[in-house]
Amino acid sequence: MSTASRDFRLLLLGQTTSQLGAQVSAVAIPLLTGVARVFFDVGYQSYLPSVAGPDLLKGNAAMETIRAGGQLAGPGLGGWATTLVGAANVVLVQAAAFAVSAGSLLAIAAREPAVPPAAAGSGLARQIREGLAFVARARVLRALLVTSAAGNLSFGVASAAGFVFMVRTLGLPPAAIGAVLALGSITVMLGAAIPPFLARRYGSARIVWLCLAVTGPAGLLTPLATSGWGVALLVLGTAAGELGQIVYAITSVTLRQRLCPDRLLGRVNATMRCFVTGIFPAGALLGGVLAEAAGVRAALWTAAVIILLSPLPTWRALHGLRDIEQTQL
Repeated sequence: MSTASRDFRLLLLGQTTSQLGAQVSAVAIPLLTGVARVFFDVGYQSYLPSVAGPDLLKGNAAMETIRAGGQLAGPGLGGWATTLVGAANVVLVQAAAFAVSAGSLLAIAAREPAVPPAAAGSGLARQIREGLAFVARARVLRALLVTSAAGNLSFGVASAAGFVFMVRTLGLPPAAIGAVLALGSITVMLGAAIPPFLARRYGSARIVWLCLAVTGPAGLLTPLATSGWGVALLVLGTAAGELGQIVYAITSVTLRQRLCPDRLLGRVNATMRCFVTGIFPAGALLGGVLAEAAGVRAALWTAAVIILLSPLPTWRALHGLRDIEQTQL
């Protein structure tokens, strides 16, 4: 084999190895980030009561307000930074941001209550069973589980059909689609700030279901949208849906944190997240099937009806109760 031929083969091998490494990284990094996100969400929801104390609703509202602000500003900053310094350097900045986040968590002075030795020594399978059994026995938690799962099912259906609806049916250009999505993010950020006010005005337990009951009917406007000025129906329906969902998310998590014993809170949070998050892919699949078989409007009507009915289980469990302090599992 000539030197040139050997060098060429080595070059091809190097390129193939580099491409394979890039492909593996493209899959592994989102996978690991997603796994870490699950642990973080379950962990912070279980830890926050130790930090916020009696201001738990305000703490959850502040967390979601900051999260929504980051989701609103992040894509724009990412696009700007990619143009300025390149995509690889933006990934490095993101890694540094994760390190700062971890350092900030380590700097928190509050300590959570010690786990009882019996609970700490139990096996993982037993802890999972305890979390499942506790949710199954608790009437309020069962209702929250059904309502939350219905919301994610609806969101999955709407997500599968929404972009097709905006592009093909309404004929929106990319800038207009971006504006609709940005408005949704702004609504989430504003909605995340108002639960403490709503709790004082209407009751911390009552608003868990009332926020969905008030905003749910507006979701029926989305499939009625048409091109031109009719796009306003899509904007109103989307904004109302985002508002109701963020208020519900904050208040329902606060209710769960208040009602669950400290030693079981992590297991209950993990159980709820497993079922509620797991329903989203089923919703996306259902949305795609409906859009293909009956059209995108039919899929959006299905999503709207699901979200309209979603508060019923929670309303039945909390009916007649104004504040969380009056609530029993």
